Amino acid sequence: MTVRAPLVPGKQSRERSVPAQITRPEYVGKKRPKEWRGSHVQTAETIEKMRIAGRIAAQATQLAGEHCKPGVTTDEIDRVVHEFLLDHHAYPSTLGYKGFPKSCCTSLNEVICHGIPDSTVLEDGDIINVDVTAYLNGVHGDTDATFCVGEVSEEARLLVERTHEAMMRGIRAVAPGRPVNAIGRVIEAYARRFGYGVVRDFTGHGIGEAFHSGLYIPHYDKPDLAVVMEPGMTFTIEPMICLGTYEYDVWKDGWTVVTKDRRWTAQFEHTLVVTEDGYEILTLP
Repeated sequence: MTVRAPLVPGKQSRERSVPAQITRPEYVGKKRPKEWRGSHVQTAETIEKMRIAGRIAAQATQLAGEHCKPGVTTDEIDRVVHEFLLDHHAYPSTLGYKGFPKSCCTSLNEVICHGIPDSTVLEDGDIINVDVTAYLNGVHGDTDATFCVGEVSEEARLLVERTHEAMMRGIRAVAPGRPVNAIGRVIEAYARRFGYGVVRDFTGHGIGEAFHSGLYIPHYDKPDLAVVMEPGMTFTIEPMICLGTYEYDVWKDGWTVVTKDRRWTAQFEHTLVVTEDGYEILTLP
């Protein structure tokens, strides 16, 4: 099996339009979002809205995965996600976030995160992460998954499976009264068993009315993190796991993050809420 050469940027299509009747987040058209000054703990009403936004984001991600086949461009995946979200009256949260030009992120092979959909064509043996956030009724639901394109190598398949397992282990560590650091500790301990690198500078985050609320969820062991989980807290868990180093370079576009050694990397993400006795995943299809 031939592994493709390191990626280079493709050609981006024109920005996709959004009908006027679809409500945009406050940051669209601005350089950056307003700083969130509210609580990290949500009301029952907000959590219910997040369930709906999360379900739509999860369905869009699932649909994107069905299109991750050899010969398909990452721009085509963006189109599929964009149209699905609009059909469900949701705004694609990434579109216009700090100037990001597309409706989802497509991160292929050595791209850790924030890959911009373009004319790049998927090839047999690739792995691709599709990251979708839906904004609906004033809240965001954020999820992603890594898909195998055609026949992938055993090394790549195991990386994808173990990254999913790392996320699930992190999620199972969620409970009220526990330190947030329990999440990163179990993820890193699991990934290290296989000699994988765990990305440090891109983390999970608080989410709700704000796309990124300022709550910080690392995926590695950070014992000095004193934050304790409490019921109603909503955030993402989204480990990025690498075959080699977790160190990275950023392309000239200011977004695309690639592993420094250009070895491959995978990611999975869910938005969840801390409940009275554990957690609930809010991004199930």
